[in-house]
Amino acid sequence: MKFDARIDGTAIRCTITSDRALTAPVFCFSCMAPMVVIDGGTRVHSLGGYTEIALPDLAPGRPHTLTIAHENPDYAPANRAWLTLGPYLRTAEGPLPLPALPAGVRRSGKAWGGTLPVLRLCPQPRDASLTGETLACRGIDNTAEPIAAADALARRCGMPPLIQPGGVPLRLEDAPDLAPEAHDLIIAPDGITLRHADRAGAFYGAVTLLTLIHTHDGQLPCGTISDAPRFQWRGQHLDCARHFYSVDTILRLLDLMALLKLNRFHWHFADDEAFRLELDSLPELSATHYRGEGELIPGVFGGGIRSGGSYSRADADRVVAHARALNIEVMPEIEVPAHALALARVFPDTRDPLENGAEVSVQGYPANVMNPAQPESWRVWEAMADEVAEIFPFSVLHLGCDELPHGTWGGSPAARKLMEAEGLDGTDDLQGWTMNRLASRLVDMGKTPAAWEEAARGKQGIGNDAILFSWTGQGPGIAAARDGYKVVMTPGQHHYLDMAHTGDPDDWGASWAAIIGLEDTINWDPVPADEPELEANIIGVQGTFWSEFTTRDTEMEPMLAPRILGVATMGWQAKGTASAEMLRGLATCYDSLWKTLGWAAAEG
Repeated sequence: MKFDARIDGTAIRCTITSDRALTAPVFCFSCMAPMVVIDGGTRVHSLGGYTEIALPDLAPGRPHTLTIAHENPDYAPANRAWLTLGPYLRTAEGPLPLPALPAGVRRSGKAWGGTLPVLRLCPQPRDASLTGETLACRGIDNTAEPIAAADALARRCGMPPLIQPGGVPLRLEDAPDLAPEAHDLIIAPDGITLRHADRAGAFYGAVTLLTLIHTHDGQLPCGTISDAPRFQWRGQHLDCARHFYSVDTILRLLDLMALLKLNRFHWHFADDEAFRLELDSLPELSATHYRGEGELIPGVFGGGIRSGGSYSRADADRVVAHARALNIEVMPEIEVPAHALALARVFPDTRDPLENGAEVSVQGYPANVMNPAQPESWRVWEAMADEVAEIFPFSVLHLGCDELPHGTWGGSPAARKLMEAEGLDGTDDLQGWTMNRLASRLVDMGKTPAAWEEAARGKQGIGNDAILFSWTGQGPGIAAARDGYKVVMTPGQHHYLDMAHTGDPDDWGASWAAIIGLEDTINWDPVPADEPELEANIIGVQGTFWSEFTTRDTEMEPMLAPRILGVATMGWQAKGTASAEMLRGLATCYDSLWKTLGWAAAEG
């Protein structure tokens, strides 16, 4: 079987060459968004970007060409990620896979250039007073627990051990005057002193040493390095609902985060397509773990004939334990009330049977919202929240609440009755009421609720001292901070790492928010210059990676690296200290680190 697809203006031209005679095959595939057929076949079924096209009989060795385009005429394929994913033919003899197109970021062979900083370290420290001398150091002689954790990190990453008997002596010194996570490193010709106020500060000091040994080839610059983070929340998000990542891949990502002093992992395991965490209270969720032929959800977002998986309680425990050793907390996310296509199919009573609305999500999914007027919705939401809160020890649980389709619940008699009873005027009010009620339940359990920016909408909003994540831009986050919410900035224009690096059609990635080059990750500031007081409520930044076009774990790696250096820079470094020239220099410097880690990275 042969298959090819290419961008042809605003359309996509596909060529299928069968190696056998096939009668009335159906071409199945997915794209970024809903598609229509221009010629070469007839669309017979679709769900979002997943499409089935009836083809004429195929003769062996004779190419058949068809042309498809986005249903929305404003959409046009931007690069190779917009081509067909997970292609196969449904035939009388069963599904036949078609060869996958080359996927992922291609190597450019270009260097990042830039200027190397004196300390080849990302993020850059708050202050460094160097003497010009160096200390030969390939390892240190100290086995305290935080140092041992950094040593274990080094070994997992393929780096030489940090702890070496007979190595440079390291003295740990308690320094209660330092802030949380802060540390001072005094590097002298006769040894090293690491001052810290807490375990995190000691660990990050060891990570700094580990990195400098690598980037300075064992010749540590002498002097005093004083460091502390700007923000308490320095996160990275991973969408494991659209693509199932192995636990080992997640652990590798946590290791990378630790090397860059990122301390929050946003585990997005629930979305329209799947709820991947196994819950004893809702065993029916197992029906969402796989998608494809004969499954609840067909092969959307590159699912192909069959793909998926789930995370057990043991898997979650393993991720949490690994993260905590690296000073990383794991924030789980469940999706309320939208992004619930699979959930609503598993639990049909979460939808009003008398509803006559025709809402469609931005992904092209109909009926992907659970109805707060249905008792079954609350049974499911509360069971999810209760068990997920019990599994994850971190104090923060993310409740979702993004991209509610326009017109949701407008055709539901039950929802209209609830709104009348509660004095609510429309969709935003009902969503805010829903989020407030579920957030209150989390507070009663001792948890802090979190949600996407939309949760602040409506008369009531989520309230309950929730943390809001601002993703469509900085504006909603700034408004929420003014209203007293704690806010994490993850603007799509700067930190959505699923966006393409360039506008080249041969590149890879989404483009709805922006084209994000390396410098774009730092060409902004989370806090408005004319409202510095908002820094009290803007508690951090986060990188985000959505997996709509990811079919293999490794495709994620060069989308993150080296742009994750910019995320780390914005989370840690003092305001106004980020430099595009220096960031490019660090990307050049860290190229050897990516190779040591075995982590694929994009090139300049």
